[in-house]
Amino acid sequence: MNFLVLILGLLPSFIWLSFFLQEDLHPEPRKMIFSVFVVGALAALGAYFAQVWTSSYLITFGIFQDSLRYATAFAAIEELIKFLAAYAVIRHSKYFDEPVDAMIYMMAAAMGLAAVENIAVAFENGFAAITIGSLMFRFLGATLLHALSSSVMGYYWARGIIKKHTFIYLIWGLIMATLLHTIFNYYIVVFEGGLLYSIGALILAAFFVFYDFEKLKQSTSL
Repeated sequence: MNFLVLILGLLPSFIWLSFFLQEDLHPEPRKMIFSVFVVGALAALGAYFAQVWTSSYLITFGIFQDSLRYATAFAAIEELIKFLAAYAVIRHSKYFDEPVDAMIYMMAAAMGLAAVENIAVAFENGFAAITIGSLMFRFLGATLLHALSSSVMGYYWARGIIKKHTFIYLIWGLIMATLLHTIFNYYIVVFEGGLLYSIGALILAAFFVFYDFEKLKQSTSL
């Protein structure tokens, strides 16, 4: 039973990972994708502890879960952690040689972190509570959010390297990824029926992400 819960928790990440890898015209070695995925999964623990500490800190100042500042802080932590996970693995890799690679590796790290989140939710709720609806929520909701927000971060990372202003572009990437993440979470927490608005925001973001993929494909090297 636990094995089935594990598989169902991993499934949304594996599906989106396979889907986005199709955007890479020169596929990265599977061992690199796997390494970034695993580090992203391990980084989920770092994100969790950072968020626990941040939560206790914010609450002391009267900033609670339904606050926009609370949602922004949590989103920023996860986006930064995912970037650091990808960066730690590929920063000196010979396989990080095309602009689109930044988006691919960021997405792989994101799917690792999302997989841990999905597994934690699956085990918390139990096998009996896992339904087609809950799986679709994780697939079209949180898991897709991580893929898209990290792809945005990856796009700005690549643009920064190309323009020779990596740090500035990374800051913008973190801001934009955090903004998307915050909008998704805030709508769900605060507004009744917010899930529909959140998924709508993700669909809109997906168009921009795929456009970014196409732009980076036209650049052949970093």
